[in-house]
Amino acid sequence: MENSSKYSKYLLTGAVVLIAVIALLFKYWQYVSNPWTRDGRVRANVIEVAGRVSGPIVDLPIVDNQFVRSGDLLFEIDPRTYEATLEQARAKLAGAGNNYQALYEQVEAAKASVTMSRHSITQAEAALTELDSTIERNRAELERQRDMLPQKATSQRSLQGAQASYEISLERRKAAEASVEQSRASLVQSQANLARAQANLGEAGDDNPQIREAMAAVRQAELNLEFTRVTAPVDGYVTNLQLRLGSQVVANQPTLALIDVSSYWVAAYFRENRIEDVAPGDRAVVTLMSYPDTPIEGHVDSLGWGIASSDGSTGSFLLPNVAPTFEWIRLAQRVPVRIHLDEVPEDVGLRVGTTASVLVLTGSAGEEVHRTAQAAPGILQ
Repeated sequence: MENSSKYSKYLLTGAVVLIAVIALLFKYWQYVSNPWTRDGRVRANVIEVAGRVSGPIVDLPIVDNQFVRSGDLLFEIDPRTYEATLEQARAKLAGAGNNYQALYEQVEAAKASVTMSRHSITQAEAALTELDSTIERNRAELERQRDMLPQKATSQRSLQGAQASYEISLERRKAAEASVEQSRASLVQSQANLARAQANLGEAGDDNPQIREAMAAVRQAELNLEFTRVTAPVDGYVTNLQLRLGSQVVANQPTLALIDVSSYWVAAYFRENRIEDVAPGDRAVVTLMSYPDTPIEGHVDSLGWGIASSDGSTGSFLLPNVAPTFEWIRLAQRVPVRIHLDEVPEDVGLRVGTTASVLVLTGSAGEEVHRTAQAAPGILQ
């Protein structure tokens, strides 16, 4: 009876060990049968922050490796020069407004002159018409006096008076014609002055070129003053900070790096003969070297479509560089595969450039995940 019980214990123990070995072998087979690589790197978008204007730094509230929120102040450039430039631009805008008003008044005066010239022409032409009527009456009276003189129905003096009135009206008509011509010439001159004044003024209101130019200068000065305060464009970590108070910032030259914390991914480099079955959407398990017991769930985002080739590059004497090869060894190239991290555990701190092991479960695209990720065996890490 004791031997039977003893054998039962041995069998039970052996069965447990066998099941454990089978599970271990199955897990090992799973990792070996699916594409995996130890050549993985944590990546993120690194923003090179540059000042939009030049000047010395007067405020630097950050320190190296500090976490900042989007909109937080990174550094401030001495604003005094740009404040003075803004005041100067505003003064020029006021001057442009005064100059515009003066030119506008010149245009109005020229318009009034044109109106007066047209009115003078109307008056001169009316006077000329009236003189024509007077001349016609005087001519008729002169002829009547001439007809009446042989009949002794009038006197010589009356005839001479009619003759004088007729001649005077003719002279007045010449003066009236000259006045009409002078009024027309004044109208032409007034119209020319109006055109010149309108050309000097340009468009009316805010569409005036001088006003627009002055307003643009003010806006540019306002922007430059705003640019003296450089803020974080995204949430991230300041890294490799070399700035100090008084450091000179050159416009559009990168001054510090900011790692975007919302853009982490893993670049995994697989041998070219292992990516045949890898497809976007396939489930991936990422194991960081710094956190070997904390696997991270992810999925394949995309596969690279090309890598650089060193063979064929230009060398000495403009000849191509060709690396020697061993005919019995054929090295597989490595193709980058972008892995999107689905959810990073709170106790895991991602750092750009750190290494990772990546396992891709081929054919799992679109499948629902019902189990948590398991860390890769140490031999694979």
